[in-house]
Amino acid sequence: MNILLLGSGGREHALAWKMLQSPLCKKMYVAPGNAGTAAIAENVALNPLDFAKVSEFVLSNAINMVVVGPEEPLVRGIVDYFQAEAQLKDIPVIGPSALGAQLEGSKTFAKAFMQEMGIPTAAYREFNTKTLQGGLDYLATQTPPFVLKADGLAAGKGVVILNDVAEAQAELSAMLGGKFGQASEKVVIEQFLSGIEFSVFALTDGKNYLILPEAKDYKRIGEGDTGLNTGGMGAVSPVPFVDATMWEKVEKRIIQPTIAGLGKRGMNYIGVVFFGLIDVAGEPYVIEYNCRLGDPETEAVLPRLQNDLVDLFVAASKGELNEHTILQDPRSAATIILVAGGYPGDYEKGKPISGLDRIQGSMVFHAGTSLKESVVSTNGGRVLAITAYGDTFPEALVIANRDAAAIRFEGVYYRKDIGFDL
Repeated sequence: MNILLLGSGGREHALAWKMLQSPLCKKMYVAPGNAGTAAIAENVALNPLDFAKVSEFVLSNAINMVVVGPEEPLVRGIVDYFQAEAQLKDIPVIGPSALGAQLEGSKTFAKAFMQEMGIPTAAYREFNTKTLQGGLDYLATQTPPFVLKADGLAAGKGVVILNDVAEAQAELSAMLGGKFGQASEKVVIEQFLSGIEFSVFALTDGKNYLILPEAKDYKRIGEGDTGLNTGGMGAVSPVPFVDATMWEKVEKRIIQPTIAGLGKRGMNYIGVVFFGLIDVAGEPYVIEYNCRLGDPETEAVLPRLQNDLVDLFVAASKGELNEHTILQDPRSAATIILVAGGYPGDYEKGKPISGLDRIQGSMVFHAGTSLKESVVSTNGGRVLAITAYGDTFPEALVIANRDAAAIRFEGVYYRKDIGFDL
C-alpha cells in the first residue's frame, strides 16, 4: 500500500515509524513531516488543510490510504471531502467525519453528547456573548477552582483554571470578547474535579472497537506540575493505578456508551477516540474527548503496541475490528519531551541540534524539527520526544533521562520528574 500521513509532529513520526514496520506498507509519504520523518519516509510539501492539493497528490501518487494525525483537518471535514468526490470516496481516510470530530472541535457538543449518553463527566453550564452577564453571575455563586473552557479548538490554550472569582469573571469576559477568536464564541464553565488524570485510546470502525495501551501525560511546563500548560512534556505507559477494576468501569461506563453514541448520532467514525479521563476516588470521569491520538502519549503507546498498525487501520476501514485482538508489549515505555527555550511562550526556531548520534537505548521521535543541508534544527516549541523501554516505567525513565541529557541545542529544556506522582 502507498500511505499518505498528514501532520508534522512527534505523533506523526511515531505513526510513520510504526506503520513502516508493516509488510502492507510499500511507500510512506508524510505531509509536511519533519527531519525525523524525512529519515524514514518521503516528506511532501503539502498543507494538510488544503484538501484540493491533498486529493490531487493522492490521485497522482496512487495513494491507497490516508492517515490523519492532527485534529484540525478532521474538524474541517477532510473525511467528508473525500467521501463527496467520486474518485476519492473508496480511499480509506483514518479519522472521523466533521460531525464525529466535533467531539473535540466543540466542548459544548461533547458535553451534550455525554449528557445524552449518560457518560460520567463534570457538571457544566455554557455561555455566549448574549448570556455573558448570566455567566458572571453564575461564577459568583460557585466555589473555586473555576474551570473555563473555550468551546472550539484553541491550540491547547483554551482551558483556564482559576481560584479567584474576580479573575475568573475577567477571564470569561476576555474569552467571550474574542481572546481565542471563534474558538471562544461560546465558553463552558465546568465543575472542578480533583483526582489524577490518564489517557485511554479506542480504535473504532464506528461499531466495533479495540482498546490501545493507556498512558499518562504531563502538561505543565514546570517540575512538580507547576507553571503554564503545554502540549505535553512527557508520558508513561502503562499507568500503575489503572487496574482491572478501573478498566471495567472505564469500558462499561465510558467507552461502550461512547461508541454506541457514535452510531446513535449517525457519525461516520473510523479512527481513534481519545478519552481524557480523571480518576476521582476510584471513579472515572471524562474530562475531554479528542478525535485522534494524543501527543506525547502516542510516542509511549505505539512502542507498546505489538499489532501491525496498518492491518488494524485496514480492518477499521472495512468494519472488521471485531476480528482482531490488541497485543501489548509487557514492558513499560516512558517519553520525555525536549522543548525550546521560552516555550510555551515565545521561542526561537532554527537552533542546530547535536547529540542525536550519542543516543544509547532510546527511540527519538522528532516533533518540531527541520532539515537543511544535512543539519537538523529546531522548528517548534516541542522539539524531540525521547522514548525508552524498561521493565518498569522508572527503569524506562532512567534510560530516557540519560539520553535526553546527551542532546544539545540552545535553550533546551525538559522535565526530569516525569512519572513523579506515580
